[in-house]
Amino acid sequence: MSEIHYYEFLAAQRPLNRAQQAEVREFATGATITAKEFSVEYDDRELQVDPVYLMLHYYDAHLYTANFGSRRVLLKLPRAALPPHTAEQYGVNDRVMFAAAGEQLILDLVSEDIDEDYDRSHVLEDIAGVRDEIAAGDLRPLYLAWLASYGEWERDESTFCDEDEDLVEPPVPAGLDKITAPQQALATFLRLDDDLLAVASQAPPDDLAALEASVKGLPDAEKDQLLLAVARGQAAQTRTELLRGTDPPRRTVGELLDAAATLRPLSCRCGI
Repeated sequence: MSEIHYYEFLAAQRPLNRAQQAEVREFATGATITAKEFSVEYDDRELQVDPVYLMLHYYDAHLYTANFGSRRVLLKLPRAALPPHTAEQYGVNDRVMFAAAGEQLILDLVSEDIDEDYDRSHVLEDIAGVRDEIAAGDLRPLYLAWLASYGEWERDESTFCDEDEDLVEPPVPAGLDKITAPQQALATFLRLDDDLLAVASQAPPDDLAALEASVKGLPDAEKDQLLLAVARGQAAQTRTELLRGTDPPRRTVGELLDAAATLRPLSCRCGI
């Protein structure tokens, strides 16, 4: 069976001018290219340019699917909008990756499932909204990507090592029980299991007494910096910083997967 590769790009912030469109056409014969969008499907050949290169020079978001189960999303963000120490907490080898280039940060998300039928119904524009959400400080898309990565373990036991069961989840953002439409589109694209998301959404509540004591103990200069961050639209990141020393107990990958398994019908658990 031939390999099918589908590529889609979106210029959300700055549409391409005619000269830029012509430059992109040199890399992708047969592609449909407009000021804002790029799409092409190839049989038995791949795009003759690294998608990351196109992201760095022309586009803000990228979606890739293949008929052998590979899916990929690239999102470009201002590096200042997602500090490295925050991003790295959600990283997963070969699944949730970050690459800095100058003042830009590329978020690289991958999902694999060799047994799934080819699906090209996903639309990049539906997913790309998480880019603005992350830039505004909403870390739910990063947690969803982390969770979806380890959810792949249930489909393919060779994806991770036994030791990974003991890995502790990153900080759990508030609002996982009511994710946005772009976040749902991302979760679906990354094949995040609904039961696994339901379990993750049941994270224990914040210790408000500990939070109050922590805030009262902050130096005035640090409080000023946190307030400025909120004013700049980085409320979610600020919350994460404030909760850093008062996090509720976090769960391991194994605990999350086991809890999700108990929610499924017996027929599913038995493979019937």
